[in-house]
Amino acid sequence: MFRPASLFFSLNQHNYSMRYIILHVILFLFCLTSVSQPMIGDANATRKTKSLYTNLQFLSANGIMFGHQDDLSYGAKWWAVPNRSDVLETTGSYPAVFGWDLGGLHTDRNLDSVAFTDIKKGIIKAYKMGGINTISWHIFHPLDTSSSWDKKAEVKDILPGGQAHEAYLKQLDQLASFFNSCKAGFFNKIPIVFRPFHEHNGNWFWWGKGNCTEQEYIELWQFTVDYLKITKKLHQLIYAYSPDRSRINLDSGFVDYLYGYPGDDYVDIIGLDNYWDTGHGHNRATMRQQREDLKKSVILIDSIAIVKNKIAALTETGNNGQTIENWYTNTLLNPLLEITPTPQIAWVLVWRNGSTENFFVPYKGQKNEGDFLSFYKLPATLFLKNIKNPYSRRFNKILKEETL
Repeated sequence: MFRPASLFFSLNQHNYSMRYIILHVILFLFCLTSVSQPMIGDANATRKTKSLYTNLQFLSANGIMFGHQDDLSYGAKWWAVPNRSDVLETTGSYPAVFGWDLGGLHTDRNLDSVAFTDIKKGIIKAYKMGGINTISWHIFHPLDTSSSWDKKAEVKDILPGGQAHEAYLKQLDQLASFFNSCKAGFFNKIPIVFRPFHEHNGNWFWWGKGNCTEQEYIELWQFTVDYLKITKKLHQLIYAYSPDRSRINLDSGFVDYLYGYPGDDYVDIIGLDNYWDTGHGHNRATMRQQREDLKKSVILIDSIAIVKNKIAALTETGNNGQTIENWYTNTLLNPLLEITPTPQIAWVLVWRNGSTENFFVPYKGQKNEGDFLSFYKLPATLFLKNIKNPYSRRFNKILKEETL
């Protein structure tokens, strides 16, 4: 876990501000006296959950796992076909990480029209294949079941004492019931990376900055985790915290990143949603500057993970429509490989393939298909074929030779 050299990448290759340099010196000195294994927040986590968390560290030291949202549910040109996957059809392997979303859990289908029964089947299938499941939650506000983007809704209403608190408890009960139904065998509850209330430092969700106070957000996160862990006795969850990069000033990145941070006992994954530095249409920086900023953002979460004895991940990224040539190798991966030593990022997850106009993974015949295949073959990337049973205490081998 000790990788102080990565903290100083900028000092000899880039012109960072003095404030940023001082911050990294402090982090470096902290690392000299604080070297330990990543710690999961739930002391009562199940054995398989603890094993997965430990193995995420091993995996991050040996490569970057690739993840895809809704990979088993639909693709750019298909819907709900068993065993299909755009990733599989392009590379010959499923992704290592499978993303799902539980927005709309009070109905039969999620916000992307996938039946929750099918999501559960997909989670079980991914687990049995040896994959890792991560779940986001575009929660509808319980006061009027408005969407995640309805900024009239207020966090204070669902906190204890709020007018919608009891309604929120019912949503949490539904959530707990869903998690407990995801099992392989009667007693084998599947470990899941849960990523609630993401991108809270932006203002587009009702739980976002400007729509609630920082303290209200912290209370919401802490109450939710405590209710699931203590009241509902869910011990198969790994909690991922994921601000949005577009609202982080990299010169004060440590401070900006920790806006709304609920505490080390409530967070297991130091995540980041970064579409901003990978060709976002509203980012006016040159692609060269975005490339450098992507490096800085990854160094930032890697550094914070070191300080907090956690695991880092790029929890969302992508280029919608694959409009940038060779996006996977040149825009996403190569900048990370230029950092010495390479930061330990457990996985990178791109968003869903909803149609031939709205997709993040090249499908068969798409112009970047060859680039994605090259990305798959590189030693630095890990897909499902490259990992085997990350829930085992004896997991210690990467099977990368299968893709060479």
